[in-house]
Order: sequence, then C-alpha cells, then structure tokens
Amino acid sequence: MTQTTQPISPLRQRMIDDMMMRKLSPKTQSQYIRSVKNLARYLGRSPDTATAEDLRKYQLHLVDEGVSRITLNANLTALKFFFITTLDRADALTKISTVPVPRKLPVVLSREEAARLINASGNPKYKAALSVAYGAGLRVGEVVALKVSDIDSDRKILRVEQGKGRKDRYAMLSPALLDHLHAWWHFANKQRLMLKGGLLFPGQNPINHMSARQLSRACQAAAADAQIDKRVSMHTLRHSFATHLLEAKVDIRVIQVLLGHKRLETTAIYASVATELLREVISPLETLKLST
Repeated sequence: MTQTTQPISPLRQRMIDDMMMRKLSPKTQSQYIRSVKNLARYLGRSPDTATAEDLRKYQLHLVDEGVSRITLNANLTALKFFFITTLDRADALTKISTVPVPRKLPVVLSREEAARLINASGNPKYKAALSVAYGAGLRVGEVVALKVSDIDSDRKILRVEQGKGRKDRYAMLSPALLDHLHAWWHFANKQRLMLKGGLLFPGQNPINHMSARQLSRACQAAAADAQIDKRVSMHTLRHSFATHLLEAKVDIRVIQVLLGHKRLETTAIYASVATELLREVISPLETLKLST
C-alpha cells in the first residue's frame, strides 16, 4: 500500500518560499509551520483569515494551556513572520505581544564533577564528545556536526561551521582535548566506525552524524552514573567551561569569542556563578574595626 502525500496549499508554499528566501534554518522553518498549523487548528479555518481579536484570544488560549514563556514567545515569533512577511498584515498583530522571560542562573558543575561525568561515560565516542563540550564550550549541535577536517592540530583550534546564527568561528583545542580526540579517532578507525575525512562523531550510518538527542541522553546517563545531584544537560558542560575560564581569570571578552556570543551581556551572566571569584572578594565589613 503506497502512501499519498497531501498537496501543499498555495498559502503554505508562499510561507515556505518566504522562509527559504531569508535562509531560515530547517529547524526554524519546521517550528514556524507547526505554529501556524496550530493556529489554524484552534480557529477551525484558514489562518490567513484571523483577525487581531482572534490572535488575542489565541494568545490567551496558549496561556490557559500552561505553555511556558519561551514556547509562547516562539509561537508568537512564528505568527509575526507569517502575518508580516507572508501576508503583509501587520495590523493583525496589534493585540498580541511577547512576554518577558525571567533569567535564571545557569547550572554549573565543579571541576571535580565535570571529571566524574566525563569519566562515567564508558562509550569512547560519548566520552570524546562530552570532552569537546566541556573542553571547548561547544553547543550540542556544534559537537555532533564536527568533521575530522575541523581539527587543526598544528594551530590547536577547532573550526565550528555554521554555529548558532549560522556563523563560523574557531574554538580552542587544548592539548588534553586533542589527546582525547586522537584516542577516539584511532579507536573509531580501528573499529571501522568512521569514514576517512568524514564526520568526527558519526551515527550508526557513518554518513550521518550522531543525533543531538542521542548525545544529550548519553550526557544525562553519565551524570546519573556519576551521582551528580544537579539537573545536568549538554549545555551544563558549556556553562561550566565558561565559568571555569572566568574563575581562571581569562578575560571575559575572550570567553565571549570562544562561546560565539554576539553580545557581551550574554557572557556576563557567568560572573554571577563564578563562585571562586566571589570568594576572593573582600567584604567591606572586613575593613571595619567592630567590637565583638
């Protein structure tokens, strides 16, 4: 029995064309399409017929459904693209607005916890990938997309292609991290797990890279095995990388470049969790001569 694919409506095709023209990532395109489909499902009719009042009620509906602030804002961003770019109907957006997202302090591992987590991963591929996340501060999507050719052993740098914001950048490659990657490369080639000059962390099919979800699960499993009593994710390793560099007195502007942050304020959040720096600060109370 053959499956039949539903034809794409002219409206959706126009939106897809608008997104492709602006070179939005496939992930963003899927999220935008999904958000507009959800609006159509709520309305029970074509989304291009929505009025400003319809959209106001839809935002209230999402709030009543208990969606997070981040999810709510993501949906509204998608709808703004649809109504402004595809429909040229900015007037429909007058009664909706994004909501502020409280900024939470990132979860950070101690150096000892980071070592326990990486060592707890018995799989050589996972251990190398986790080492890259902590040792170079890469995002999970950047780790799994690395190619063998991205390793520059002579200059001690990693080339990160099309990171967040579709920007290329260089990341640090310490001697210890290079040793971990060499060990993984020799193991993978001996076991014929890796194509010559191919992906550094291939999936079951070496043509494709390991999925970000697979690596995230491996990270959480390693944290559990290491008995780390914190909510650990792949991004926790990136947070820990930045915090430990800051505690080592590395200039925050250098850390900004290594992380690929566009704004220094984004990097400055790590000053709030660099506890070793906080312990070095002398309280003004210490300078007072008080009776006991």
